[in-house]
Amino acid sequence: MDTLASVPLAPGSVPFLGHVLAIARDPMGFVVSLPARGDLVWLRLGPHPVLMVCHPELTRQVLVDDRTFDKGGPLLDLGRELLGDGLATCPYSQHRRQRRLCQPAFHSDRLQTYTAAMTSAAEAAADSWQDGQVLDIGNEMSALTLRIAVETMFSVTMPPQIIRNIVDDLGTVLNGTFLQMVRPEILNRMPTGGNRAYHRALSRLRGTVAEVIEDRRTTATDYGDLLSALLSAHDPDSSTASTMTARELADQVLTFFVAGAETTASALTWALYQLSQHAEIQDRVHAEVDTNVSRAATPFDRLPLLDLTTRVVTETLRLHTPAWMVTRITTAETTLAGIPLPAGTSIGYSPRLIHHRPDLYEEPERFDPDRWPDAHRDRTAFLPFGSGARKCIGERFAQTEAALVLAAIAARWTLEPVAHPPARLALKDVLIPPGLLMRVSPRRAAHSPHAPRTA
Repeated sequence: MDTLASVPLAPGSVPFLGHVLAIARDPMGFVVSLPARGDLVWLRLGPHPVLMVCHPELTRQVLVDDRTFDKGGPLLDLGRELLGDGLATCPYSQHRRQRRLCQPAFHSDRLQTYTAAMTSAAEAAADSWQDGQVLDIGNEMSALTLRIAVETMFSVTMPPQIIRNIVDDLGTVLNGTFLQMVRPEILNRMPTGGNRAYHRALSRLRGTVAEVIEDRRTTATDYGDLLSALLSAHDPDSSTASTMTARELADQVLTFFVAGAETTASALTWALYQLSQHAEIQDRVHAEVDTNVSRAATPFDRLPLLDLTTRVVTETLRLHTPAWMVTRITTAETTLAGIPLPAGTSIGYSPRLIHHRPDLYEEPERFDPDRWPDAHRDRTAFLPFGSGARKCIGERFAQTEAALVLAAIAARWTLEPVAHPPARLALKDVLIPPGLLMRVSPRRAAHSPHAPRTA
């Protein structure tokens, strides 16, 4: 029988930092190269050894058996400093209860309210652009999705400064999270400017969220937003903790902000870039939006009419999967690929690695929304939202948001890159190409009823 000692080590490891430098040089190239080394490969994230799973069936085994392969490992353990024990990071013992409590917030009845906020924010952002303006589109999409996250969570009007503080602090925290996760702890404790900014923003963000929650708990009004749904959630299967505590509510709010905003921003940034590189697909998206959006009574009614736009989002999630590496930890002795694993083994998997396997996708590096002729998604081959019981609860929310934002932009503008994405992406838990500059040009009014006015 093979043992863990027989599993090969990925090339490029150096003392103290492990594979962090190799990953930083080319995150995507690094993970996509791993299957050539075997179905299981060792890598090191700083001082942490991680057993990387490179085969789709083994990856699904890890995802489906969430009791044995629990949330944990280096990318999750330090993430709990930010998210606490929210739905995305809590252990198996807490997950089923939290899932039941959070599920009503993402019910289709509430989605209709959220779509109005999504579309309003997207249209306001698109209408603020000017003919010929050059935008850092990654920054634009991050700012937009953070604002949508705040407005769908807290629909009640808050002082503009509070909203700005939440958005600014979220941006600071998200920019520093990955380094906090993979660096040796001694570096995280050093009083550097970056560390001080990260912890100051995290502390202020948690304090602001706690104050908002406390204010809202004193009222019984349902404002139709995510926080109202979380506050009113009741678990009939629990006799002692049927509702969320203030700490649990804060953890869920932060989980939604962090898990939802940057991932959607990444997908939108890459989708806009890919459309700019494929004129025929972009023309078809424009035609779909021009023909169908004005027919819809509400933003929610637009969704069934945005077939190609939705498939553009799906293909972008495959080709440029935002969550490029995730870790789990074994809670008991088990086997994987016939190899015995002791309890406490850190396991890693990469949805992007799976999505770029040529045995699963023909020409995997090619952007092709037409490879998705219907809504069917293979649960082994398509994993941007995970799989099994821990599959992202906000999957439909995120896909809906991305499609509506993309439609709002496509109705008004054509985007053209000033420069192509950099070969090296910033090392973050969610990869958004930094400095992707794009010039916006208004759609012809004759073709689009939503074309913006120009001076």
